[in-house]
Parts: sequence; structure tokens; C-alpha cells
Amino acid sequence: MRIGIIGTRGIPNYYGGFEECAQQLAVRLVGKGHKVWVYNSHLHPYSQKSFEGVEIIHKYDPEHKVGTFGQFVYDLNCIIDSRWRRFDIILMLGYTSSSIWQRFLPSKPVVITNMDGMEWRRSKYSPKVQQFLRRAEKWAAKGSSLLIADSKVIEEHLNRLYKTQIIHIAYGAQKFKNPDEEVLQKFGVEPYSYNLVIARLEPENNIELVLAGIQKSQSQRVTLVVGNHETEYGQYLKNTYRDSRIRFIKGIYNKLHITNLRYYCHVFFHGHSVGGTNPSLLEAMACSSMICAHDNPFNREVLGDNATYFLDLNDIANAADLMERNSIQKEKIKANLQKIKDTYNWDLVTDQYELVFQQALI
Repeated sequence: MRIGIIGTRGIPNYYGGFEECAQQLAVRLVGKGHKVWVYNSHLHPYSQKSFEGVEIIHKYDPEHKVGTFGQFVYDLNCIIDSRWRRFDIILMLGYTSSSIWQRFLPSKPVVITNMDGMEWRRSKYSPKVQQFLRRAEKWAAKGSSLLIADSKVIEEHLNRLYKTQIIHIAYGAQKFKNPDEEVLQKFGVEPYSYNLVIARLEPENNIELVLAGIQKSQSQRVTLVVGNHETEYGQYLKNTYRDSRIRFIKGIYNKLHITNLRYYCHVFFHGHSVGGTNPSLLEAMACSSMICAHDNPFNREVLGDNATYFLDLNDIANAADLMERNSIQKEKIKANLQKIKDTYNWDLVTDQYELVFQQALI
């Protein structure tokens, strides 16, 4: 098969969940004998034309000049380019800035869209933007031959609204097997002496709730907050939560660094509340993290009973003060690792995508 992947900033992953998905799928699909192209922003630091057998197509992206609107231009450039590539399958990762251009997609390839989470529920967006995103979701659903839902909750939501065929395929992760505590020296922490938050600093990720709970706690452990804090909301958090136990660190894309931080943290606080199966959560599970997650259907679907949950700052404070790696928590960690092996596994996820692609071409 000739497969084109559109909708990310590109590979190798220097940004987020969809980029990791594109990288993991593309490399594995090439290993299965397929030809795969991934579209990269021309701003992407990787400038080569191929990556581990995957062909890279660099397209102009003016986001650095015009902000968010640049994402729409970049997606249009990718879609226009796809018209002469003779793809059998086009995998669209997300719909936020691409669905308005669906009419320009080539007619021959089967268009399959991974619908991500309920983007219109994100509190960072104004009511007008939320209204646009509802329409964008509808356009993507109508313009695709098949939709991928990364969680059962998203699948149920899509089934209620659209007649398009919907398939549930989760994200994946890989068990972290080679911890190296020397990596921690770069961050000035010792094993299990710190808590960890890794997220985009946005309201729906409940960062402020976590930080308020940490401030209320009696624990003297430092909490590392990893994410781009050079934003308006990031500056607000830094100015509001001035506490020697809270340290803000820029986004980390060195996999060795971030996996070791996850592995050696005391509590991994996961506040995501509106997405589907969150890649950062799966990575924490794969790194044997002891997890305290926001109590919502998305996180419950992934973690089940194998986590501690929070809804308010008192829950956070109690977790910071009381959670320990006792026999109960170790069993939860073990169960989460088994889920990575049995369900949230990139090899299995790739097999599922490949089967869906093959059946879509029949």
C-alpha cells in the first residue's frame, strides 16, 4: 500500500501525541513492506527527506509568522500536494485545521481520520472557536470513508452523531526497560524525591488544580511541571504558584530524559480531562509510574482501578502526602504494565491500522 499521513508537525516526534503516533505507525508499516509518506512542517528541525525508511515531505508552514492560522495554511499545502502522490490511503491525524479543506483531497485514496478528542470542549477556546470545532468535527466525519476513535468514550460519542463507519483503535506505548538514574542529575533531583506533571499548560489539563493541591500539602517533595510555560497561561501559573516545591521546566523531547523522569518520579499527576486515550498517560504506565489521575471517563477507561483519582485540591494534597509505593501500589503498577503489553502496544496498534487499511481498499 501507498500511505500518506497528514495532520502532524512531522517526524521524528518533537511535539506531541499525534507526532508520536505518526512516527510509530509509519516506521512499523514500512517494516511490513508498505510505502509510507509523512508530511512535515518546513519548520521541523529534522530536514532530511527520509526517516527510518519513511519518506518525508516538507511543506511550507507560516505558523511562526501568523500564529494559529498558519496551521490551516500548512494543512492546505499538504492536502494540495497529496493530489498527485497516488496514495491508496490518506490517514488524517486530527481535524481541527484540516477539515475545512476536505473538498481538495484527491478522490481516489481512501480517507481515514483519527478524530482525536472532543476538541470543542477545551476551555481554552472561545465560544465561537468551540462552535467552529463542532462544525469541523462534522465536516471531518462526513468527508472521511472511515473514522478512528482512540477510546471507547470517543467511539460512543461519534456513533451518536454520525453514520460513518467508526473503528476503535487505541494509542500505544513501549515498556521502559533501561532506567538510568544519572539522567536525573540534569534536573537536580534524586529517585522518588519528586512528583511529576507532563502536559500542555492549558486549563482543561487541570494544572492549576494540581499546583493548588501541592501548595496545600505538607509534603516537601518538589513537583516538576514539564511543558511550554512561555505562554500567557504558563506565565499566570508561574506568577500564581510561587513555591519552592514547584519547578517549571520547558518541554522535553529527549526520550531518554523524559522516560527516566517518569520512571523515577514519586507520583505522576495526570490532569487531562477532555481527550481520549492520552499518550502521556500511556507513557507513564509504561514507565512504571505511580499515577494519580483526574477522575473522568477517559482516564477511567485506560486505568480502571489501577490508579488513585482526584477531583479537587484536597485529593491532590492527600495524594502528595499519603501515596507510597506499598504492595497495593506496586500491584497497580504491575497491572498497568500488563495493559501496555496486552492492549496499548504499538505493534498491536499498527497491526490494527494495517488491517483497517487493507479492508478499506477491498
